[in-house]
Amino acid sequence: MIVAIDGPAASGKGTLARRLAAHFGYAFLDTGLLYRATALHLLEAGGTPADAAAAERAAQRVGGAELLDPRLRSEEIGRLASAVAVIPAVRTALLEFQRRFAATPPGAVLDGRDIGTVVCPEAEAKIYITASLEERARRRAKELRDRGVEAIYERVLQDMQERDRRDSERRTAPLRPADDAFVLDTTALDAEAAFVIARDYVVKRRDAR
Repeated sequence: MIVAIDGPAASGKGTLARRLAAHFGYAFLDTGLLYRATALHLLEAGGTPADAAAAERAAQRVGGAELLDPRLRSEEIGRLASAVAVIPAVRTALLEFQRRFAATPPGAVLDGRDIGTVVCPEAEAKIYITASLEERARRRAKELRDRGVEAIYERVLQDMQERDRRDSERRTAPLRPADDAFVLDTTALDAEAAFVIARDYVVKRRDAR
């Protein structure tokens, strides 16, 4: 079974996707790390997102081992990843990796931006996680401070607005809910409440197979 979890940054989808995978005993993939790994390879090669060919080569180098590299979690890599993610050749290069992972038995949970619309449109369960921009910026600022990183809310809010714009306006695989996705707004929900709602939805979809 494939569970597709999509949504914008800091909506709570990563935490939720991990919990669902653990609960059901499914494999888990944070597909955003693939783009972060691409960004890291590109940075180490001295390239920039302006060079689409260099970005594509960086994407072709992505495997699985480097997804554990702690450097992928930095804000610099996050911003660079958002920039390379708009390059069609990069998305194409990473597509097969994601689809192979989705076929992991007995099931897989993939967390990303275009899982239900492009990567796995055949997914049995599609959930689009969202929250207000202000709440997402508050969460991200808190996450950064908890990690010891200085974070100014207004700057985080501005960065998130820009990332949302790039994700939703890109020509290839723009961020949007799949037509048959269950939309879950977590603005006023804590992690436990969001998990219970999503878990029940996945059970319903699994049992309907």
